[in-house]
Amino acid sequence: MWWDDERIEATVTRQYVISKLRSDEIARLDEPLGFGDGLTDDTYWEWIESKAKKIFLILVDLGVPDQIFGVIDDSWDDDDLPIPLDQVERLRLTYDKNEKLERKFFHRQFSYLLRHVQKGEHMVYDEEEVVPLEPVEKRPVGAIVHLIESFFDKVHLPGRPDDVFLRRRIPLGAGEGRMAYEDFLAGIETMKTIEHDHLTSLWASYTYKNCGYLLLTPLNDSNLKAFLNVTPQSIKYLAKQERRILLLNWLHCLSDALSFLHKQGLSHRNIKPSNVMLDIDNHIFLGDTGIFPNASLNGEKQGFDKENYDYSAPEQGQRAPAPAPVLLPVSRPNTVRRGTLTTHGSGYASSPSVSTASGSNDSHSIYTDSTGSYPSSSPPHAGSSKKHDPQKADVFSLGAIFLEILSFLFKRTSRNFASHRSAKNKTPGRGGGLPDSSFQRNLEQVDSWMNLLQKDGKKKEDKIFRGITPIVELIRQMLKLNPMERPTAKAVQERLYTILTENSGLGATEDGSVLSKIHCESRLNSTAQFHFGFDDLRLASQRAAAEACAAVSPSATEIRSLALGNGGVIYGIEKKEVVYEKPKSRDADHISIATKTSKSSEGKSKGSGNGGMNGAKPKPKAKAWQAPVYAGE
Repeated sequence: MWWDDERIEATVTRQYVISKLRSDEIARLDEPLGFGDGLTDDTYWEWIESKAKKIFLILVDLGVPDQIFGVIDDSWDDDDLPIPLDQVERLRLTYDKNEKLERKFFHRQFSYLLRHVQKGEHMVYDEEEVVPLEPVEKRPVGAIVHLIESFFDKVHLPGRPDDVFLRRRIPLGAGEGRMAYEDFLAGIETMKTIEHDHLTSLWASYTYKNCGYLLLTPLNDSNLKAFLNVTPQSIKYLAKQERRILLLNWLHCLSDALSFLHKQGLSHRNIKPSNVMLDIDNHIFLGDTGIFPNASLNGEKQGFDKENYDYSAPEQGQRAPAPAPVLLPVSRPNTVRRGTLTTHGSGYASSPSVSTASGSNDSHSIYTDSTGSYPSSSPPHAGSSKKHDPQKADVFSLGAIFLEILSFLFKRTSRNFASHRSAKNKTPGRGGGLPDSSFQRNLEQVDSWMNLLQKDGKKKEDKIFRGITPIVELIRQMLKLNPMERPTAKAVQERLYTILTENSGLGATEDGSVLSKIHCESRLNSTAQFHFGFDDLRLASQRAAAEACAAVSPSATEIRSLALGNGGVIYGIEKKEVVYEKPKSRDADHISIATKTSKSSEGKSKGSGNGGMNGAKPKPKAKAWQAPVYAGE
């Protein structure tokens, strides 16, 4: 039983207090307080009712409810809780000192001082406090505890069994398998920015007994890896058309989630079938984002993750083991610089070994793609030590997930797809003697598999399959070897939405008919409805300013444009003959500029180049707001 304020108020009534006292003590409830020297008319019952309900419940638990009178005589009330252990003896719970009863009071008081976990908040609980959460799966008496400690379980709020969360425990502190407290708090702040229907989001967090806890939502019932191996009953029960629509919507849901994540400046870096989650209602969402890495925080040895390798991008792929040292003759060992060659007593030096660290989780191999270009002239490839954009790698992994879902749509198994990928690759794969079936090492076979899916789609008469060919073409772009040739997650989401609505016929059509709603469409519309056209107004203003400056000095504008090599001022302003009209007012909105396209403007230029001569009026000086905006600025 969880004793929150509402339950305490409802429980401690006069009838309840009377039921816990002896008959000779009941009459004392209506007597005036024994302290105060007559300055107050309050009775013992009025003190209990207004100030000491929690203390009375604790005394009932300890079996000494009659001690409430002595506690009140010493002016103790609920505001004094929690009472430190070394101060509990001042309550004088027994005539003779009883340390066992005092310790019991100290620990029991926290059951009536609950601090509930609130959405979006981080709670810090003391070791003596009680965390008001209930496990969903309670271990029956006599059950054998798992040999391997689990860092995940399912909990719900007190009295609310439908509010279930996935709870993750993270050991805090210094040492292997633990996270620094400051890093844990920083990770929490990052996760607070992630709140999306198709992303694992942080509902709340707390620390308790040298561990940090994350309450995550939504709660998964399965994952895509299990789904591809054994079709769940929730999918089998769906009608054929509903199943097809659901699978195509999954593509859009995942792309919308990744687009949202990338918009926050984050990357997922852990997209693989086992981390694409499904709940009991066939709701799909991306799992752990990699902010809190699993293996290193769970104290497990970070061995080779074959699934992560199979679905990671080429530039992320784990490198081959380091080769044996190459012995080179050294003529003058004493002149060898530190960090280049290591000398040995035999007069030979070994070349530095190649790092075997995985690029997928190496924070040093990540750079922010703020400029959209790589530090070097050429993009990185597999096994390269150059930095890579993790968001582009996410797009590759998501494309691989898309192919798995489309393969299931056409009743092609994931196992056959893996065999097809490794059909021409006879070299052993990482983590075992089987051929390498990863996407990154078998892009040619992946491409041929996509051709098969396109052929399957063309054979279907259902309109919904008309989007398969353009979807596969989009996936081809997502799986490009060169990361810079891959689309952004936002572009993938927008393209998928267009394909599903225009090609597959999902969503509302021109005639008003609706085959099926697009998942996440309401969120997209809610975002669009808050667009007030500020960007369009800004662009129109800049265009007008550019044209105005071109009217004042067209030759200078043309020279600047040629120097930039972009063909002219930004926004597509062509070389035009400009006729300037005198402004009717100082307001920019009333300046009129008449333009007409011509092959040459030499005549006009010569006629107006004399300033005030020949009766021509001098042109007014360009104002600051009329400055053009050039491409590249």
